[in-house]
Amino acid sequence: MTNDTLDPNKDWRKAIPEERLAHLVHDVARAFTRSLTLRLNQHEVPIGHWTFLRVLWNSDGLLQKELSARAGVMPPTTFVAIKSMEALGYIVRRRLPDNRKNMYIHLTRKGRELQEKLVPLAIESNNVGVEGISTADLKVTRKVLLALIGNLAVDEGAQLEKGRRVSVKPL
Repeated sequence: MTNDTLDPNKDWRKAIPEERLAHLVHDVARAFTRSLTLRLNQHEVPIGHWTFLRVLWNSDGLLQKELSARAGVMPPTTFVAIKSMEALGYIVRRRLPDNRKNMYIHLTRKGRELQEKLVPLAIESNNVGVEGISTADLKVTRKVLLALIGNLAVDEGAQLEKGRRVSVKPL
């Protein structure tokens, strides 16, 4: 067992009874990501492609900048993913005849067909995560998480207005 996984045989709740909410949410996100990664690996689809595929399944034909924004990642990360996904045959990049500047990202048939295979895996992963949790508790959890997201989005806007930035220069 590596140190970045939770040991199901230990009562980890006792080790972190007063853990900050941010850490708990991070740990949940990491656990969901690992759960989905294990499932996506069956189809040799990297977890890094998952978000981009989800966005394109819902809004095919986006500019790279739009894809970055909707996926919530920086443009260089999107560029690397696009190159890889193109090499795998999941997407193609096209320019419009009347606009040679903008490059649009489109799913191929292969990329579209992945939806039928991968979405059930994500649903399975989600179902595993919520197993044994009541519908009422899940409703409250969803409400609280959406409130947290809203509060943090407002704070981010305020911080940006003060001139603070998300990206930092590497050491």
